[in-house]
Formats: sequence, C-alpha cells, structure tokens
Amino acid sequence: MSASKIGVVGAGAWGTALAQTMARAGHEVTLWAHETETVSAINTHHENKTFLAGVPLETSICATTDYNDLKDSAAVLLVPPAQHMRAIAANLNEIINHRVDMVICAKGIERETGALMVDVVRDVLPDHTPLVLSGPSFAADVARGRPAALTLACADDIRGRTCARNLGYRDFRLYWTDDLVGVQLGGAVKNVLAIAAGIVAGKSLGASAHAALVTRGFAELQRLGVALGARPETLMGLSGLGDLILTCGSTQSRNMSLGRALGEGKTLQDILGARASVTEGVFTTDAVVAIADQRGVEMPIARAVQAILNGKLVVDDAIDGLLSRPMKPELAVASD
Repeated sequence: MSASKIGVVGAGAWGTALAQTMARAGHEVTLWAHETETVSAINTHHENKTFLAGVPLETSICATTDYNDLKDSAAVLLVPPAQHMRAIAANLNEIINHRVDMVICAKGIERETGALMVDVVRDVLPDHTPLVLSGPSFAADVARGRPAALTLACADDIRGRTCARNLGYRDFRLYWTDDLVGVQLGGAVKNVLAIAAGIVAGKSLGASAHAALVTRGFAELQRLGVALGARPETLMGLSGLGDLILTCGSTQSRNMSLGRALGEGKTLQDILGARASVTEGVFTTDAVVAIADQRGVEMPIARAVQAILNGKLVVDDAIDGLLSRPMKPELAVASD
C-alpha cells in the first residue's frame, strides 16, 4: 500500500476512528469537523474529547473546519450522520475532483426520501462513483488498533479492489464486493434491530429471547434485501450478519444501549437528551418500515420498534404483540 492524502468528513466517534486508522496506515489525514472545539481538541491535545474520549490520537492527524483543506485528497471518507449526508456532501461538489474515491461510511437511510446513502450522494455529486464501507466495527476498538474486518462496495469492481487495497492494512482488513444495496441495507437495518435487542436486554427477557430476536430480525433483513435486489451472500457476510451480531450483542452500540434504556423504562427524549452522538436507528426506522410497506415485506420487529419510538405503543404492549403473532413454518426469507 502506498501512502496518500486521505480526507475524512465527520469527526464523530466513527469518523475519528477512521482518521486514526488511516494515519496509522501511513496516510496523510485531514479530518473535517463541524465543531470548532473538536478541531481545537484534536489539533492541540490529540484527543476527540466529545466523541471519542480517552483514546490518544495520532499526532499527524490534522483537523479542520474548512472543506477546501480536503481538495488534494486521493480518497474522501464520508462519515456524517446519515440525515446530514445530503447537505454535507453537496459542499464538496466544487472542491473534490470526480476521480477521487468518495467512500460512504455512514449507516442509515434518508428519513424524508427513503433513499440509500449511495443515491443521496449520487444526487449531489453526480460525477462521482460512490463506494460504501460497512461492517462489524466499534469505533473505540478500531481507534485503538484492534483488528477489524469490513466490506467495501463499489459498482466498478476494479476501482473497488484498488480502493480496498489502498485503505486496508493488517489490522483493518477490507473485503470488496459490487453489491452496494446489500452492504448499505445491512448497515442501516441492523441499527433498527439493535434497538429491539436492547429492549429485550432492558426487560431482562433472557439470552434465549435475545437469540430469537436477532435470528428473526435477520430474517426481516433478508426479506427486505431480496425485495431490493441484494445478494444473499452479502447479507450473510460482514456487512450484514456480522454487523448485526456485533451491534445486537453489546451496549457499546448506541442503538442497543438506547433500546436497553427504553426497556428499563426511560423515555426516548431523556435518552437522546443525554447523548452527544447520533443514534442512527432512531431516524432510520421510519424509512425502513416505509420501504417495507412499499415492497410488501413483512417486518414485524422493525414495525414494533417504530411504534415504540413514535409513542404509539409502550414497550410491554409491543412485546405482547410480537409474542401473540400466529406460529408459522420457519421460512426465513419468503415470509414470516
């Protein structure tokens, strides 16, 4: 791998971890942040005290609030919250050359339009070929140099292979695919299901209930994936099943920890009010259910999460509704 200039847009926990990873791999890294205090903390104290406190950052990382500082990048990693992707990516239209790899690292679906992140970026950066990076990875683990493996998707196979080899290294293994839909769906839908898994934990329903929830949740992801043209092997891979297992299995996940707090009786407003970071599943749930409705896909777990988040059902009633559903043959993909 040859060293090059890498831009990272978004200095939340995941954006900061990716900047750290790229710097450790020998790249020259410029990290764009919205908050001036975050830029100052990174450049002065080499720590993102707001979003990734306690993790010393490579001193070579240069933080900025100026998009123009990304101009000469060989690749730009787009890591804003999914609901801000459209506005932030649009700011790069006149700055970043169309030959530069634009790698989408946000996991979500645009709430207002139901658009996947690739379609959002294509709308505002029509001359670029977007790539998607997703997979089982907690920011703190990656930032500390612990091994992780993710999937990089690109419609252009040669470009995807080249980018994966340029950005990956020993402790940050990247596998490539051309299945953009499958990789995006895995990253987005697992956040919704992780909220449900957290609720199971918060209600102390036990490990058996957790296993059932994750398995049936994966069936919902598979059904939606088939309807949208994702490949089954992608959904079974790192960006699908792998990310689902990780996110549903630890309160390091913001989505699972939010679900756990809901299960313990806290209100959504109180939970979100105490957080600096965005919990993507809260915003993605409506879009997932809307897409499922449009495609005629049964997603009872996702729908129950939506009802809880929107205040239409209390947690106990949502659980009762799921447990009261008719028992059927286990046809994981075709029906529920």
